[in-house]
Amino acid sequence: MEAEAGLASVPRVPGTGRPVPEAEPGLVRRWRSGGGELVELLAQVRERVGGVAAFRIGPAPTVLVTDPAAVQQVLARHPERYVKRSHRARLLIGDGVMAATGEAWKRQRRLLQAQFTGTGMRRYEQRITAAARTAAERWDGYARTGETFDVGREMHRFALDAIWRSLTGHPLDDETERELAAVEAVGAALPTLPADLTEAQDAVAADLARIDAVARRAIEAARSGAAGPDGPGLVHVLTDAATERPEYTDRLIRDELVTLLAAGHETTASTLTWLYLLLDQHPAAREQALATGEEGSPQRRQAVQALVHETLRLYPSAWLLPRHATETDTLAEGHTIEAGTDILVCPYLTHRDPELWPEPERFDPRRFTAPDGRPAHPGAYFPFGIGPRACLGLQFALRESTVLLEHLLPVHTPAFSSTPTKAKYGITVRPDGPAPATLVTPAGS
Repeated sequence: MEAEAGLASVPRVPGTGRPVPEAEPGLVRRWRSGGGELVELLAQVRERVGGVAAFRIGPAPTVLVTDPAAVQQVLARHPERYVKRSHRARLLIGDGVMAATGEAWKRQRRLLQAQFTGTGMRRYEQRITAAARTAAERWDGYARTGETFDVGREMHRFALDAIWRSLTGHPLDDETERELAAVEAVGAALPTLPADLTEAQDAVAADLARIDAVARRAIEAARSGAAGPDGPGLVHVLTDAATERPEYTDRLIRDELVTLLAAGHETTASTLTWLYLLLDQHPAAREQALATGEEGSPQRRQAVQALVHETLRLYPSAWLLPRHATETDTLAEGHTIEAGTDILVCPYLTHRDPELWPEPERFDPRRFTAPDGRPAHPGAYFPFGIGPRACLGLQFALRESTVLLEHLLPVHTPAFSSTPTKAKYGITVRPDGPAPATLVTPAGS
């Protein structure tokens, strides 16, 4: 991706003919010459220009949107004017609901929506709890032996177990875990793959073949009527749909399964890893959360959820949400967005706006428990997006994070031998490196 200063056709302020202010050319040139990451460029654009900022990335006009009112208009009020185009992960997830558009997306979303809200979520409660208990047993073993383990890898293992149980009704076994490491490998490779689709597919062909084989076995098992020990899972919902809806071919079922695998474990694992790294820097936050109430009490659950929300504020699951304007529209403060403009909505920067969040770089879970602790505008906090294309798995991710922390926080504290020093900004924002630790059992536990 290349950045260029100047716009041939930029958003205009209505009635004046004046363009929306652009990023200074020097900012863009420094990024183009290798002087920083995209997020650093966008942060400087926001700081210098504001919450609706025009600049150029490649040949098309681009507008960065971080202002809450503009965020809500793009994502929630007029999503038909600001659409998703080809998803960066399409090589991995194919035509799954995350990448689908138009009527196909509406049909797929409608089928899956009920699985992740209300009664549907209760169906997976026991499976999430079982995965958390399995993780807690592993941590008990690490505490007994003094073994060093990677906290990030443990969080991936738990999240993958939770989503695999929900998809298939089976706990995650070692062989399946090894094969599904290919999902993470392809996801990590996506930003650096060749632009040519054939070349990109060739570069990750072996990993895609492993993913396809796991998906094929799960689909065949569901179609045979075989349910796991926890009962039928989401794959059974998809194969049942295929009996009445011809669009649910084996390929589309595979794409939905892989979409749910990828989205259902990578984001949760990253959030939990960041949370433990933040608690290592702010140990009092753990003590304060546990002191709010007894085990299982609503007060403690709310405090644990606040830990998760504050982590998601700093490291949102989707840190950048690209959109494309299909028609001309006017955003906050009279900024006109012309048809054909690319939009970058950036939760990461909105969540760190000092005008919205006092001392935004400070980890303070009380923002989510104290009255008036967080901005009231819905466009000020949206780690899973907002509007009709908000993440389907929002409730699932929050529930599994909370359940795991309720099992682990009171009993064990990781003592890190080293910690990642940077974040890596790909499809998600994750720690750039391992987080090796041993376990310390807190006094009185």
